[in-house]
Amino acid sequence: MRKIEHVGIAVKNLKTSNLLFEKLFGNPPYKEEEVASEGVKTSFFMNGPNKIELLEATNENSPIAKFIEKKGEGIHHIAFDVEDIILEIERLKKEGFTILNEIPKKGADNKLVAFLHPKGTNGVLIELCQEIQ
Repeated sequence: MRKIEHVGIAVKNLKTSNLLFEKLFGNPPYKEEEVASEGVKTSFFMNGPNKIELLEATNENSPIAKFIEKKGEGIHHIAFDVEDIILEIERLKKEGFTILNEIPKKGADNKLVAFLHPKGTNGVLIELCQEIQ
């Protein structure tokens, strides 16, 4: 893992949260995108070298809707940039981590993504991200 790629925050209303974070950072989101396969709408903010992803559920069965129902709005995941997501998945499996999706899938912001089960990472959902070439 090379660096923190972004921090994901689950929100009930993307439009309202975009306004809040725009005031906080002094800039609008640089990108908004829907990932239909995950049932989520996202927006991305830059703050210096740091990236924040806001996530709103688009249906009641999405992982974000379930997260908000259980825990409320807040930090949902921490994403790490990796050079080779396949090699990183294999390395982490050998280390005993449970991978939620062993075959990377297309995520937001032009990334291939895979997730580690939070039961093995002190309750924190970890996302691996590789830039799609």
